[in-house]
Order: sequence, then structure tokens, then C-alpha cells
Amino acid sequence: MREMVFTRNSGWIPNVIREDGELKLMLGAGADANHEPRTFTFSISEAHLAVIREDLARHLLLWSAVLPLCDDAGTRGRLDENAAVALLDPILLAAPADADALFQRIRWDRSRLVSHGADIGLLERGQVCAAMRAATETSNGKRAQEYHAGRRRAERGAVLGPLDAAILRYTGQYLHGATVPRRTPDAVAPELLPEVMRVIATAEQACAGMRIGRDPRRGNRATDRRDWDRMATTVEAAVRRSHPERVDEAVHTVSFLMCSEAADRSRRTPMEDDEEAAGHRADFGGSARKTALSFTDDKGVEKKWLRDSPRTAAAEFWEFVGDRSAADNEVFTIEDEERGEGIQLHFYADSIARIMTLREGEGGSDPEYRVEYSLVDGIGGYRNLVSAFVRGGYAALEQHGPWMSDVAEFERARRRREAR
Repeated sequence: MREMVFTRNSGWIPNVIREDGELKLMLGAGADANHEPRTFTFSISEAHLAVIREDLARHLLLWSAVLPLCDDAGTRGRLDENAAVALLDPILLAAPADADALFQRIRWDRSRLVSHGADIGLLERGQVCAAMRAATETSNGKRAQEYHAGRRRAERGAVLGPLDAAILRYTGQYLHGATVPRRTPDAVAPELLPEVMRVIATAEQACAGMRIGRDPRRGNRATDRRDWDRMATTVEAAVRRSHPERVDEAVHTVSFLMCSEAADRSRRTPMEDDEEAAGHRADFGGSARKTALSFTDDKGVEKKWLRDSPRTAAAEFWEFVGDRSAADNEVFTIEDEERGEGIQLHFYADSIARIMTLREGEGGSDPEYRVEYSLVDGIGGYRNLVSAFVRGGYAALEQHGPWMSDVAEFERARRRREAR
């Protein structure tokens, strides 16, 4: 039989229950193997209950000290009840100086106390009882997150000035540098916002006119890593030049914001517009003279492009690549059956083959082909080659060489590039 004896308004602060006539502290912590919350209990006395009722600070200190024992129990282990009971008198009944001394020797959950209003300066100096004089029942999780973010920076020797911190808050990167940045001017103190906006304006001017194209080899929403790196380098150089006092973390978060926004614009752009922005406008008129093109992948899936299609051949091909490309599907072909020519893209090797039919197979004989290979420089190189083939076929690729018909020579060239 379980009876609730004492609880505070905040749902997670440990409760006191009576179970089979015995007083126990009950708290939820962690999760079991099925990701359900775990509940732990251990025995307390009436004297302990009296302090828990009257002294929020001591109650929170006890919670902070017990939580590491719950972590030790993991997803299915038992709470070390003896260790938990051993914490009761030193935390709830001892003098403040003795309680402070205990917290110098044990593990405890610092963030729990910070979230409930602990004075961080006193906490850092080991005066845990004094630090909890302003404790509140309600918690502020963001305060604890900011505290830990500051500790992580201090551990790696990073020191933020007020404007650096404001820039990180503006981009939403102050707590978690891996989150997608966004513009949050309301998170910045009004007196610092104009300075933050000057830094942002420097970045915007530096990358004006630059773009981050898509890379369908990694899916329809993937973007070109080289474009990203190029923009990041440009923005960071400009910000460092104009604002040399800014720390690296602030500079990086500004470039991250610019690149993320550019990549998002690219993802929301129709493939035709993406092709045009990448400088392949000639494809719009040139491909019209072709009757049909066939796209295939390494799994044998085929897609046809016809002359009366409302979309360009290149746009349809790259959409096909974005839909089909995978770690085990990295070879794509474009074939012009009417002209007997095609290209084969080898994404796994950053290479391409152009193919021309020299003689059709007749009377059971095999057809004869001319196959030549070339190395490709990233997705931009692939886009140029696809666009050139769509416009002018096999012959239009000549200027994009060198082309090698000897496979051994081509492999040597590929290995030399890899070695560099």
C-alpha cells in the first residue's frame, strides 16, 4: 500500500511516500531499456521528512546528490540504497559547513541546482548551502544549459566577450553549436543588437552573389560541399578583417548562418532554376534538337526524357540522380539512342566515360563502341559535362578533356590524383 505524504508543486522534485508503513523518498530518474521513466525509492526518517518539508534548499541538495546514484543504476540495475541513506544526515541534518564539505567529496548534479536558481558564483566556490538561499521550486532549464555551455567553453580555454556572446545568441548557437543557425534578434540585449547587425552586414556583403548549389549525388536536398566551404572561407576572412577582435566561435557562427541560409534557398529552388543559376542556361535551347534521351542507373532503372517535355533534360536527369543515388548505386548513364552516343558517370571514382557507337551489331555480331575516360572535378564538373552532352552530344565533350581511351593510362591518372 502506497500513500503520498509530501510533494512539492514541481513534478520532478522527489516526493515522500509511505509504503507498508515505512517513510521513503521517491524520485524519477533515467529510463529503463524500453525508454520508460525509472522510479527509485529509499527509506528516510521522520526527522528527514521534517527538513524536506521546511527547507527547499536542503531538499534540492539531497536530490542533486542522489541523482548520480540513479545514473549508476542504469536501465535495469538497483539503486544503491545504502549509499543513498548515507547521504541523508550529512545533507539534511548537518551544519552548513559540514554539508559543504560533503559536496567536495561526492558526485552531484550541478545543473539541477543551477536550474533551480542556485547562485553560480557561490556554487563554484563550494558554498553550496549559501548558493541555495535563493532556490525556487520551479526550474529554468535554459539557465542550466547556458551554465554548462559556459563551463564547456572554459574547459577548452575559450573566452567570450559580450558581443561574441550576443552574436552566438543572435544565431541561436550559444547553447548548442551543432544546431541549425537562425536569426533571433529578440535573444540579444537591445544595446548590443546594432553591433551584432554590423557584423552580420559584413558577412552578407562578403557573400553577395555567391550561391551553394545542390549535389544530387547525395540526394535531392543535398548541397555542394565545395560551394559551402568556399562561402564559409570568404565570409570568415571578411569578418576577421573588419572585426579582428571577434573570437573564432563568433566568426564561425556567422559563416554558418550565411551558408545555412544559402543552402536552404538552394533546396527550395526548382531544379531548372538551380541549373540556370549554376550557369547552364544553354541547355534550355540546345537540348530541344534532341528527340529523346534515356537515363539509367546501376540498378537497371530507366527514365525517358522526350523533346516535348516541359522540363530540361539536365533538370530531369539530376532529379533522377537525386531520387536514385545511393552508396550502392553510383553509376548513371545518359544515352542518345538516335545518335548512338552516351555518357556514363562514375560518382564513386569522380570520373566519366563518353561512348560512341562505331558500328551497329548485325547478324548476331556485337556492336563496336569507342569509349574514352576523363576525370571529373566535383559536382560542378559533372554539371558542365552533362550540360555539354545534352547541348551537343559526344563531340561537344572534346573541350572538356583530356580523354583517355587506354584504361590503364586512365587508372594511373586517377591514382595520381588520389595521391595528391
